[in-house]
Amino acid sequence: MSKHHISTTINGEPVEFLCDTAQTLLDVLRDELGLTGSKEGCGSGDCGACSVLVEGRLVCACLVLAAEVDRCAVETIEGVAQGNALHPLQQVFLNEAALQCGICTPGIIVAAKALLEKNPDPDEEEIRFWLAGNLCRCTGYDKIVRAVQQAALVMRSA
Repeated sequence: MSKHHISTTINGEPVEFLCDTAQTLLDVLRDELGLTGSKEGCGSGDCGACSVLVEGRLVCACLVLAAEVDRCAVETIEGVAQGNALHPLQQVFLNEAALQCGICTPGIIVAAKALLEKNPDPDEEEIRFWLAGNLCRCTGYDKIVRAVQQAALVMRSA
């Protein structure tokens, strides 16, 4: 089986890798590039634990073939913080205890960041709609929604 040579940008950095035709973006991120923040929860796009942005579009990395991101910009949870400074979403999630086991948290933060980039002042209904593809089995969703609301306020105030 031949390998595909992929040139892409991940979290603002140019990256090249080889992948098989059937290899998912999630597998390449975790196994080849060491970016283990995105998690495999279901492998079928139902849980959102592997959510990343490809060209600014929220996708499940388990459903995207790695070869499809050639010449695309990819953003993972590892690219959300700025150096050692946490993104306001990450800080508020910690402050508000909007996480427990951590499996869903990276995908939820990536999804919430995508929402807040589109709408810096979403109401609760829009937040719940936007995060509907991200399943959490530990916290319920009230703390998560409140954390996104608080982060939106912090980001608007900055």
